[in-house]
Amino acid sequence: MRSLLFVPADSERKLAKAAGAGADALILDLEDSVLPERKPHARTLAAHYLTGSNERAAVWVRVNDRLSGELLKDLAAIVPARPAGIVLPKILGPHDIEAVSHYLEALEISHGLEAGAIAILALVTETPAAVLRMADLLDLKCARLQGISWGAEDLSAALGAGDPRTDSGAWRATYEHARTQCLLAAHALAIEAIDSVYVNYRDPQGLRQACEHSRHDGFTGRLAVHPDQVPIINAAFAPSESERVLAQRIVAAFDSVAGAGTISLDGKMYDLPHLKAARRLLRIQGQ
Repeated sequence: MRSLLFVPADSERKLAKAAGAGADALILDLEDSVLPERKPHARTLAAHYLTGSNERAAVWVRVNDRLSGELLKDLAAIVPARPAGIVLPKILGPHDIEAVSHYLEALEISHGLEAGAIAILALVTETPAAVLRMADLLDLKCARLQGISWGAEDLSAALGAGDPRTDSGAWRATYEHARTQCLLAAHALAIEAIDSVYVNYRDPQGLRQACEHSRHDGFTGRLAVHPDQVPIINAAFAPSESERVLAQRIVAAFDSVAGAGTISLDGKMYDLPHLKAARRLLRIQGQ
């Protein structure tokens, strides 16, 4: 998934426009963008949206966290509507993911769904405890965990800190650490590594540069807060034609020399990590 667009689930107008944004996935939000008194209404609209959608495979729901008192209400409302997955915020550690997976399994079975049908994307840096326990994710056995992402604003709030960015726009050290830990954990688990939101939706050039850096670092996609961000994110995370052609040439060159550990193209040496990266790029492109 290159682009995942947050949509406040209590806004019929924004829900109606969301499908046309071109995002790889929509995230109907029941959490931070919805006031407490409007959460019941948001659940109803989210369930109606899901049951009326022809693209359920691309519709996720961000539920509330385990300590909020709202999580089970969220799951009871949306599981029967069969979302592709849930986005789980503000975890304190792997035990939250494990517990929510059990909740989902019980509800899936009770509603006649296949156990494990609903995936989880966890936000793994929104509490200090989660950042400190990031490595413990590698011991988690949860097939439905398909990706992890991170967030700076919630972590900043939890720390009682200020702007997580410096005046130059770079992440301050604490948040860069959290971002890096999320990225490494995702690849260690062989799941999607989704970069955080770019909050200034009126800065397309800044978003483009941020996405290019994200992809270069190893993130596979990015969260979006506005429909205008989607095409920029999609373009940035899609391999260019020159990258695709080079990947094809690398694979072809290795295939032509059985047992070779290195090959030469255009005066450059390529070894097995390059072959692995080339195959991954072509796999993403469906080739």
